[in-house]
Amino acid sequence: MAKSLAFTCTACGASHSKWKGQCDACGAWDTIQEEAPLSSGPKGKGLGARKGTTIPLAELSSPEAPPPRTMSGLDEFDRVLGGGLVPASATLVGGDPGIGKSTLLLQAAARFAMAGQKTIYISGEEASAQVRMRARRLGLAEAPVKLATETSLRDILTTLDAERPDLCIIDSIQTMWSDTVDSAPGSVSQVRAACHELTQFAKRRGTAVILVGHVTKEGAIAGPRVVEHMVDTVLYFEGERGHQFRILRAVKNRFGPADEIGVFEMTGEGLAQVLNPSALFLSDNETPAPGTAVFAGIEGTRPVLVEFQALVAPAPAGQARRSVVGWDSGRLAMILAVLEARCGIPFAGMDVYLNVAGGLRVSEPAADLAVAAALLSAREDVPLPPRMVVFGEISLTGALRPSSQTENRLKEAQKLGFSCATLAEGSKSTSSGGMDLRKMSDLTGFVGEMFGAG
Repeated sequence: MAKSLAFTCTACGASHSKWKGQCDACGAWDTIQEEAPLSSGPKGKGLGARKGTTIPLAELSSPEAPPPRTMSGLDEFDRVLGGGLVPASATLVGGDPGIGKSTLLLQAAARFAMAGQKTIYISGEEASAQVRMRARRLGLAEAPVKLATETSLRDILTTLDAERPDLCIIDSIQTMWSDTVDSAPGSVSQVRAACHELTQFAKRRGTAVILVGHVTKEGAIAGPRVVEHMVDTVLYFEGERGHQFRILRAVKNRFGPADEIGVFEMTGEGLAQVLNPSALFLSDNETPAPGTAVFAGIEGTRPVLVEFQALVAPAPAGQARRSVVGWDSGRLAMILAVLEARCGIPFAGMDVYLNVAGGLRVSEPAADLAVAAALLSAREDVPLPPRMVVFGEISLTGALRPSSQTENRLKEAQKLGFSCATLAEGSKSTSSGGMDLRKMSDLTGFVGEMFGAG
């Protein structure tokens, strides 16, 4: 078959099926030229010759005001969002069952509604009576939040298009279903389609949308990973059932810093925000115990002090056990290997237990030195000096590498009454604020300084 050609007038843009000397639309002569197709390929698969509309382009340096933000009044929630809720944004909140996602978002919805934002809460998992009962328990029954229970995506989008709210909360995305997708709610195709439609609605209408997502047994948000790419912000609500503390962590945020955390406490009246989490994660014991070390960490933009607890005990016959809670087990194995290879301190034949107090999970490499200090203190049964914080990264050679934001770590430690800090040599610190700084170049020097060996 002959390849179809397209001809366009360069003067007026009129299309013609064949070349002509004069344009029938504008009468210009010698302005009709053959048009190259947008793409090549099998018929019906490629874009073919038909062109679309030219989109406007802007310079990278074009001035543009930052997006406006709406504050809820929950400081910890606003902090994790990057400073407040951005219009036309899509936010995904995931967490274990029963951790408090619905409670947190109902509290946030009530705060936004009382701040003047038109808010709609759509639940696909609970009846309206259940949501109202939770609102009464939280003391939010009089909040001007509009409530609905629905799972049909078409009906939800029609309602939102008619109401034009400022904020819509969908609980949860796994219960939504589209009548154009032939699969059950919660399937990969249904979740992808529902998230795409809701995200596009948020961009078109300027409505901020918050989606609740289920998680798998590994802790990742259930469904296709493309869902996390579609939305602007991904938040994880973390916590242990045995602890009353809950941590809201931003793992992706197009409008603010990632890895920012907000700390809440589960009470009988809902989630109460914790404004000073450092005091929360530290023990009240003024006398340091063997096997404990205080780490000055950074979570997002916030300095947080946490306590590492270690226990080293003789192992029974067989392979020694390594148990870690709140830290990377592979990192612990590396620290134990460096202590043995570079400092001559073996942990063979010993059970090693490591825990981060308070239920917080730490992922910073700067915690290496605090972990080594807690392990050595537990092994030697010698406590570290009182009111001392420790931070620094350990390399495989045994050298200590400096950590970022040293001054913020030291300021937080001093604010909580710590008077001494052990850190890596080369750390950038213009002033110590009256703290006694002990800078170490390698792990061997640290062991000799603290425990008189190495």
